[in-house]
Amino acid sequence: MLIIVCGLQGAGKSVVAAKIAEKTDAVLLRTDVIRKELIRHPTYGKEEIESIYDEMFARAKRLLSENRTVILDATFAEKQNRHHAEKIADDAGCPYEIVEVICPDEAIIRERLKKRTEGESEAHYEQYLLYKTLFEPITEKHIIIDNSGTLEETNKQIDKLLTANT
Repeated sequence: MLIIVCGLQGAGKSVVAAKIAEKTDAVLLRTDVIRKELIRHPTYGKEEIESIYDEMFARAKRLLSENRTVILDATFAEKQNRHHAEKIADDAGCPYEIVEVICPDEAIIRERLKKRTEGESEAHYEQYLLYKTLFEPITEKHIIIDNSGTLEETNKQIDKLLTANT
């Protein structure tokens, strides 16, 4: 199975993706981690972003060919990247799910992004605002996880998602 966990910066994609990976014994591929592995001083330019997605997709193909469940944690702001992930799943003959993580409260987003001083993600509030205008709406069938509440509330939504898919 291939699951993409997408949404805007600060919504909590990585928290949700990690929890799903833990509960499903999946391999988690994060663009933030891949970026740090490949690029010493990221610029977040279009070509750089494309190269990170290309690497993530190549890793996903390899893992799916080994019959592993794979979770891709990335913004997936562009439809073409979501469609590319779906094609990879189709080619591998495995199920495909889109999980969109949202946090409608911008004050929570701002606070989360302000607290980021360590870890893989370097996203800031300005990037969130930019991507909010660039994010192409998800028109495909997908699941929404609202991560604006407590971690317990988010975990309940994840458990419900996983129960529905078994």
